[in-house]
Amino acid sequence: MTSVPPRLTVRPLSGPDELDLFCGLSYVLDHELADDLATGRRVPEWMWVALDGERVVARAAWWTDAAGNKPLALDFFDLDDTLPVPERVAIGVRLLETATAAVLPAGAERPEYGRFVPPDWHEDPVARDAVEARIRVMEETGARMLVERLRLEWRAGTPVPEDSGRLVFRPVAGREDLLALMAPVMEGTLDAHGQADLASGLDVRTAAEKQYDEELAGYSTPMGWWRIAELPTGEPVGFVIPARNNYNPIIAYIGVLPARRGHGYIDDLLAEGTRVLAAEGVDRIRAATDLGNVPMAKSFERLGYVNFERAFNMVWDEEEGEEDGAGR
Repeated sequence: MTSVPPRLTVRPLSGPDELDLFCGLSYVLDHELADDLATGRRVPEWMWVALDGERVVARAAWWTDAAGNKPLALDFFDLDDTLPVPERVAIGVRLLETATAAVLPAGAERPEYGRFVPPDWHEDPVARDAVEARIRVMEETGARMLVERLRLEWRAGTPVPEDSGRLVFRPVAGREDLLALMAPVMEGTLDAHGQADLASGLDVRTAAEKQYDEELAGYSTPMGWWRIAELPTGEPVGFVIPARNNYNPIIAYIGVLPARRGHGYIDDLLAEGTRVLAAEGVDRIRAATDLGNVPMAKSFERLGYVNFERAFNMVWDEEEGEEDGAGR
């Protein structure tokens, strides 16, 4: 086994004034770090570096959605890609295991690891080397790949389709109004996170409530933006959730009821969500869909969304012997 450098030091940042040190390695989200620290979405105790002398050779950081909340995602993990792969992996494992033990309470569920990667990373040998080294570190610590996703963007100036008239859109009246549709939409879902929730034993209603409470309820933008789609005769077809997260306007969720799938309604829903946000004068709208969700990916393409990046998520499964309910 490759050993780590003898002078390796692994530690958290002492405070926000060490942000420049943390940025000794780079990632596409570096520009968000200062504001995240100022708002409490990150704290220095969650931001760790591995130093070979004074040189940063690896770093990791966790993120949360609001000050005072627990870590929700491991979204920074970088290695010095000038080092040989075995040395990179050994350093990465040392950093990740040391930091995880300090940041998370003993026995706590480990938040997902998520990373944004170039759209062509599979074909680009340099990008592939970097991505695969990070994946290998995660696998060495017991993680597995959950899903790879397309990251998509609509840009101001891209034509927004007119309402086709096939559907009638109305605002969501409240939590129960939406959950009544979210639960059946979970049936046959192509979303990997939804599939994982169902595979864990949750029924469709409980899985829908989990997604609503953990994600949709957290958006500060108006529920009045959310739309339920119905046929002109009044029967429900699906819904779309345009919103804004901490960083961008987004299409957070699109769902089509099982009985209405296969009729192209997904395009009508996406177009309506895009119209809602475009009317707010936004410069761009972000969205994402699983690589395996081909119908959704094709709909984004038809509506003029550009695949500017990919992302992947890795998870640590519940270990044997842990209490039921301790897993994701």
